[in-house]
Amino acid sequence: MHSRGFPPVANAESRVLVLGTLPGPLSLQMRQYYAQPRNSFWPIMGELFGAYPELAYLARLAVLKKHRVALWDVCHAAYRPGALDAAIDAASIVPNDLGSFLRSHRRIRLICFNGQTAEKLYRRLVLPGLPESRRDIPGRILPSTSPAYAAMRFEQKLEHWEIVRRECGG
Repeated sequence: MHSRGFPPVANAESRVLVLGTLPGPLSLQMRQYYAQPRNSFWPIMGELFGAYPELAYLARLAVLKKHRVALWDVCHAAYRPGALDAAIDAASIVPNDLGSFLRSHRRIRLICFNGQTAEKLYRRLVLPGLPESRRDIPGRILPSTSPAYAAMRFEQKLEHWEIVRRECGG
């Protein structure tokens, strides 16, 4: 299936950019970031900022923006049969224009990758094309919130993700 991602969630005050790879099938169908109910992204954002899964989707996005969290994906489009990042056809990836995003969101001071695949794709497809002034933004690989990543309990993932709240000043 050829998948196309969503626009970024951000405002001028955003300090941390959380980058995933590409929305999965259920997210695409529902037009929502992290719509898979077993994905721990929204439960983690609930614990950190109050953006619990029970809130309406637009209210969750508003909470993230209020707390200076930006959300996007490395891939604008790609061919991926199924939901696993490992199934993304590398040759089909069209990256998002993160260079323009970072130029227009100058307060971003940390990029947090939702899993290793997002970080690898960013380093390979995005970083070389960034303007020199934006290449030095630190990055942190966080444990994937995907239900496919079961090597860590929720509490352990939450502990790692706490850096997002610290860097946003919350």
